[in-house]
Parts: sequence; C-alpha cells; structure tokens
Amino acid sequence: MSNLLRLVARRLLQLPVMILGITLLVFLVMSFSPVDPAIIALGESSSLEARESYREANGLNDPFLVQFLHYLGGLVQGDLGTYTARQLPVGDAVAQALPITLALTFIGLAIAVVLAFAFGVVAALYRDRWPDQVIRVVSVVSLGTPSFWLAVLFIQLFTLQLDLLPGSGPLPALDEDPAGYLARMALPAVALAVPVVGQMTRVIRTSMVEELDKDYVRTAVGAGLPRSVVVGRNVLRNALITPITVLGLRVGYLIGGAVVIEVIFALPGMGTLILEGITSNQANLVQGVTLTVALAFVLINIVVDLLYVLVNPRIRTV
Repeated sequence: MSNLLRLVARRLLQLPVMILGITLLVFLVMSFSPVDPAIIALGESSSLEARESYREANGLNDPFLVQFLHYLGGLVQGDLGTYTARQLPVGDAVAQALPITLALTFIGLAIAVVLAFAFGVVAALYRDRWPDQVIRVVSVVSLGTPSFWLAVLFIQLFTLQLDLLPGSGPLPALDEDPAGYLARMALPAVALAVPVVGQMTRVIRTSMVEELDKDYVRTAVGAGLPRSVVVGRNVLRNALITPITVLGLRVGYLIGGAVVIEVIFALPGMGTLILEGITSNQANLVQGVTLTVALAFVLINIVVDLLYVLVNPRIRTV
C-alpha cells in the first residue's frame, strides 16, 4: 500500500475520534453556561413548575453523561437541537449560514494564495534587489495589519467615501446575480486575505530562495537548460511543499477571521449566527455553530494534509 493510501486510511480512522473529542469539549464548555435553557424557552415570566416540567421533558435534569449521549445520538441523526421559544432547528440555521462562511473563507484563501505566490516568486527571483525590498516591506505591513481594522477602513473608504463597493446589505444569490455577489464579498474577502498574504509571501520567498541555491539548479543551468524552464518545472514544485504545510495552519485563521469579518460586514454567515446566539443566550445555537466550525476546520486540514502528500513525491512513494 502506498503512503498516500496509508495516510488516507489513518486520517479516516482518526476522524471519528477527533469528532468525538471536539463534541465532548464543546458540550462540556457549554454545560457551564449560567443561562437556564428553560427560561430562554419559556420566558422569565414563566412559573417554576413550568420550567421544571420543561427541564424534565428535555432531559436537562439528567446526569451530564446521559445528556451528552443523548446529544451525541442526535448528532448522529443530524440533529443539532433547537433554539428560541419557537423551537427552531439549529441545523436549519447552520445549513443557511455555513455556505456563506465557507465561500468567504475560500474566496479570501484564493486571493491570498494568488497574491502571495506572485509576490513570493518575484521576491525570490529578484533577491536583494528593489522588487524584493519593496515586497518585503509590503509583506511585513500586511502581516501586522489586523483584518477587523482593515475591514472598518475598507468600509470607510470604498463604501462611505468612494461608493464603489457595498459594505452591508443583502447578499445576492450567486446563480442569479454573480456580479452583485462578488461585489458584496469583495471587501470582506480582501480584508480577510491581507494578513495571510504577508505571511505566505515570506514563506514562499524563503522556500524559493533555498531551492534556487541547491546544486541541481546550478547544474541544470550550467548544462544549458534555460533558467525559466528549471524554475518552472522543478524549483516551483519543490518550493511549494513548505508553503502548503503553512497554508493548512492558516486555514483555521481564515475560518476564525471570517466569523469576525461577517459581523462587521453584516453577512448572514456563522459569525452573525453565533453572535445572535450569544446575545440572546441561546446555548444550543452557540454550541451547534461552534461544533460545526470546529469540524470544518478539522476536515479542511485533512484535505491539506492529503494535498501535501500529492505534491511531495518523496512521501507519496512506497
């Protein structure tokens, strides 16, 4: 069996354990919430008898382990519980919000990868010359720029002053109004991507410089192969191994950053949903959103690990 198949099998075996651990951690933390679910569901004017009846009917008086197993059984069936007095399904709210958060994350990721790749390669090829110096300054500045501050700045500049791009309002459907959808997502995606561009540019530049200094590059160029061919066929591919590993770590930052950016730009994603749960003391909603974001992070990192194996032939071979 190849290393790739072994890695896939190992990750698939680890996945249920990680899901169980994340579920237990989220459930344990939310169990310490001082908010009484019975009061949230029935209102503060409800009687003590009605609250006690609600707790008994929903298993809130059961021991912690029994409650956790009941919640786990619901998760297996795709049930994340309900929230508000109207008993709205948490799963339905997550199903509507999650695609927006994932779309924002991957648009920001695409912007960050394209810009970082271009800047990193140019900086390495023009090492210690003025393009490299300029790109270094830009990367340091972008690395130290918080996304939330940049988001506010973008709204002030591009929405309020220049009136070029929307900073709030409804999100058009992608299939009905692609231009409107991209215009609405542009500012939050760029604000999310800028700090990642700074870090990834430095990583790609360093990896490229190390690869360009290796003996096989000098040998190939000395043998008459065009430098552009050597860089395109060998250097780039070998230099991408380290950045892919770092990118996997940054995906978690992007997901977490997207949750904050959504609130600033009033996007109806997971960030807005979890804020609604916190401000209205909806423990089930906060628990469901947190668990979903954590699981998305785990799954995305597994995909990045597999991508790393595909790019690195030394790991892929038997």
